[in-house]
Amino acid sequence: MAIRNVNLWRSIDWVTIILYFVLVTFGWLSICGATYNFGEHDFFSFSTFTGKQLVWVCCGVVLALVLLNIEKKYYEMMAYPLYAAFIVLLIATRFLAEDINGSYSWIDLGPFNLQPAEFAKFATALALARLLSTYGFSMEKRSDVAKMLLIIILPMLTIVLQNETGSALVYLAFFLVLYREGMTGSLLAVGVCAVLYFVIGVGQGEKLLESMPVNVGEFVVFLLIPLFTALMVAVYGKRMSRAWWIAGVNLGGTLIAWLFSRYVVPFDICIVQLVLCGCTALYLLYLYVLSRYASYLLIALFALGSIGFYYSCNMLVDKLKPHQQMRILVLLGIKDDPTGVGYNINQSKIAIGSGGLWGKGFLNGTQTKLNYVPEQHTDFIFCTIGEEQGFMGSAFILILYAVFIIRIIMLAERQGSNKFTRVFGYSVASIFTFHLFVNVGMVIGLAPVIGIPLPFFSYGGSSLWGFTILLSILLRLDAERESRF
Repeated sequence: MAIRNVNLWRSIDWVTIILYFVLVTFGWLSICGATYNFGEHDFFSFSTFTGKQLVWVCCGVVLALVLLNIEKKYYEMMAYPLYAAFIVLLIATRFLAEDINGSYSWIDLGPFNLQPAEFAKFATALALARLLSTYGFSMEKRSDVAKMLLIIILPMLTIVLQNETGSALVYLAFFLVLYREGMTGSLLAVGVCAVLYFVIGVGQGEKLLESMPVNVGEFVVFLLIPLFTALMVAVYGKRMSRAWWIAGVNLGGTLIAWLFSRYVVPFDICIVQLVLCGCTALYLLYLYVLSRYASYLLIALFALGSIGFYYSCNMLVDKLKPHQQMRILVLLGIKDDPTGVGYNINQSKIAIGSGGLWGKGFLNGTQTKLNYVPEQHTDFIFCTIGEEQGFMGSAFILILYAVFIIRIIMLAERQGSNKFTRVFGYSVASIFTFHLFVNVGMVIGLAPVIGIPLPFFSYGGSSLWGFTILLSILLRLDAERESRF
């Protein structure tokens, strides 16, 4: 065992460890800036956020040392049991946790609270890595794909039950791993289409087309559905002539309906578009029956699913609480509510913009000191960086994150035939990337306010430990790669 430990410390990736400590250090300093009040300098008191965060950091280092001394075979062996245990814990959390701002995601352990959703990420990553590295696993087998999707979706559903949608959405990052492992790009294309349907359908849902009784959002979505369907027929069905026919019939029918509504009798031409989309799906089903070519069936399901998704989006938005609806409308630029749900984003932008090029200096931020930005030490910690360090400091932090994530990808790519470590490595990289993009996008108004932390910067022990566990396991797995032992 002693020889094994000597080899471990020689082969561990010290570059990643250095980047980790640099990020954690800058994160702690940012919490100092976000929580500092003029005249107070006791950053190490356990009664302050900075003192508590320092405790989380020290405990995280101890936790990392423990995880680094656990051999790879135990991580592989315990992948499924850990995943099952966390699923049970996530379900139990809904009933054990108290209501905190409508969320039931924190378990009270006396002196501190823990959020199981943050720790379930590493268990999900291990389970996914174990499944994909199983002998005989194939993306072509429907049963294997179903198991893979179940591993990702199950924790998402349990977290949604806790009313913690932001943490649930993080698990979508695992889909990025699947493309590295050979999943077809069609699923990504479907995801992009879904985003477009939602943004256009909801974002333009209150506008009318040229004073006609036609919903602009619905009209554009029902134009996109047949066009995307035709494109899929050309790409996956390998029949360009049929693709042109589908696009031509739908566009031609829509044009005739628009002319009739415009110059003869005004009516909702979206009804005609809906009928045309339905006929397109039936036509594809007919082609499937004739040829038994599965692509036609899947494309027909895509067309029908697109219609169902559009209407379900409208139904979902209608069932949301008023403040949740307003958040979506503010994000899409439909409504402006600077004193309501848009207050956080508005104040965050002001704080970042006030930093200018070089910033106001460490502990000299005025917007943050006067507490204009809510949650400035947790979800909105990046606005403190922008105000105190300016554009240059913010850019430096983002570049540091980019180097950190690229380094993780390099660790994953150098595993050779070790698929377990490669999948886990890409899972870690995807989670960090998702958190970074969504958190920073949220702070500058490019993403919805869904409440996820900035890795190593946002205050809190659960998020810090969760990210530390992910990184520590990866470093241990990488240290045992075949080229080393």
